Parts: sequence; structure tokens; C-alpha cells
Amino acid sequence: QVQLVESGGGLVHPGGSLRLSCAASGSIFSIPGMGWYRQTPGNERELVAKIINGGNTNYADSVKGRFTISRDKNTVYLQMNRLKPEDTALYYCNINLRTHWNRPPMDYWGEGTAVTVSS
Repeated sequence: QVQLVESGGGLVHPGGSLRLSCAASGSIFSIPGMGWYRQTPGNERELVAKIINGGNTNYADSVKGRFTISRDKNTVYLQMNRLKPEDTALYYCNINLRTHWNRPPMDYWGEGTAVTVSS
């Protein structure tokens, strides 16, 4: 069993900052990759940022230079600076992990945390 616990969402004014975190626990052998996605009503879930083994990162064009993804063991963070109203969404963490050495990696999702950017 694997559990993901997200935290850090909330209401912030434009130009403000928030830090999201997502901690994975349970039966974990290794974590090849971690990421953050977001979704707004009526739209598909989109990639915000991801980090893979070795520390390589990838960002959506809309957040480059404002958001930073990082990882500490089994926890992934998303530092969001200079937030804009269009960043308002439900943010989901995604962790690709192996529960055992001889099992393929699988995706696990957090429950989602709401971020609202409004004056």
C-alpha cells in the first residue's frame, strides 16, 4: 500500500507565493519520478512540472521562471512564486514508483489541493 498526502494549497493574492508538498509513504522500493499536474473545470489535467532521477526537471512553458520543483527523499515540493489568476486550479501530485525491485513502476496520485489566486 502506498499513500500520498498533499498539503500547501490555499488562497493567495496575485504576485504571491505558495509551496505545495506531497509525501509518499508505505511500500516503496524506489521512485523514478515525481511531478505536479493541475486541472481546472472543463479542462484536462495538465503537467506543471516534473523531476526524474538525477534531478532533471521539466516545466510547462506557462510556469517557467516562476515555479520550482524539488525533491527530498519521498517528498516532492512545488514552490510557486509570482502567482497569477490563471494559476488557479486543483493541483495533483504524481509519483511514479516501484513497490518492489521486480515490479514495474506505477503512477500514484494525490487527492488534490486547491490553489486560488485572486485579489
